[in-house]
Amino acid sequence: MLLREKFYLNLKEKVINLSGGPTGGYVTSRGGGSDIDELEGIARGELKKLVSEPRRKVFISFDSDDLDKKRLLVGQAKNENSDLEFIDYSLKAPFNSENAEYIKSGIRERISQSSVTIVIATDVTHRSDWVNWEIEESFKQNKGVIVIDHRNNKSSKMPDAVNNNQDRVKVVSWNHQELNQAIQDAAEDR
Repeated sequence: MLLREKFYLNLKEKVINLSGGPTGGYVTSRGGGSDIDELEGIARGELKKLVSEPRRKVFISFDSDDLDKKRLLVGQAKNENSDLEFIDYSLKAPFNSENAEYIKSGIRERISQSSVTIVIATDVTHRSDWVNWEIEESFKQNKGVIVIDHRNNKSSKMPDAVNNNQDRVKVVSWNHQELNQAIQDAAEDR
C-alpha cells in the first residue's frame, strides 16, 4: 500500500470516529470550529507519521548466482505500487579488481552508509565467503542484519555468519510487510 493510501485510510478512520460513525454525522462547524480544528490536527499528525518513517538505506548481500533475486528485490522497492520501502546502497557494479582488500574497502564504505544489511539466503548462499564477510562486517559496524530465507530446500545450510549469530539476526520470508517491519526495527535497534 502506498504511503498516501495509508494516510487516507488512517484519516478516514479518524473522521468516522470524529463524526460519530460511518453512516451518520458530518463535520458542520465552519471557520475554526472545534471539529474542524480537531480534524486538521489529525491530518497534521498523520502527515507527521509518514514523514518520520524514512526509507532506510540498506546494503544487500547475496551470492553472485542470485543476482536476479537481488534485482527483483530492488525493483520491488523502486515500484511505487509496492509496499516495500528502502533505498539500495549495495554495489551497483562489481569492483574490477582481483585485490580483495580493495574490494573490501569499497564494500565496507557501502555498509557504513547503510543502516541495515539484508542477506538473500538461497540454497547456495552458504558457499559464499563474501556473504559471510559482509555479514561479519555489518556486525562490526553495528548494523542490523536481516536474512530473507529464500531457500527452496529448508535443510540447506544458512551462511556460517548467520548460524554463529542467530541472536543478532532477524530471519524473515520474502514478504513486504514483514521485511519493512524488520528493516525499521533493525535500524532503530542499532
